[in-house]
Amino acid sequence: MKQKYEYKFVRLGEGWLGAKRSADMEYQEQIRLHAQDGWRLVQVFAPGMGAYGAAKYYELILEREVSPPLCHG
Repeated sequence: MKQKYEYKFVRLGEGWLGAKRSADMEYQEQIRLHAQDGWRLVQVFAPGMGAYGAAKYYELILEREVSPPLCHG
């Protein structure tokens, strides 16, 4: 059977000129917390839309396997 995955997107540090400094440390804690629930980090997305091309926010992209439903036969 082919494995299925679900995805979660967590946005951090959204600011007007650039991502807030708090996001630099918060992302590590968020990854640890989500890992406890079976999520694994796939990618950190940081679009350059703030001042001087700086990232306006960070978005963590997480995935985990979806367990197949139990068959009661």
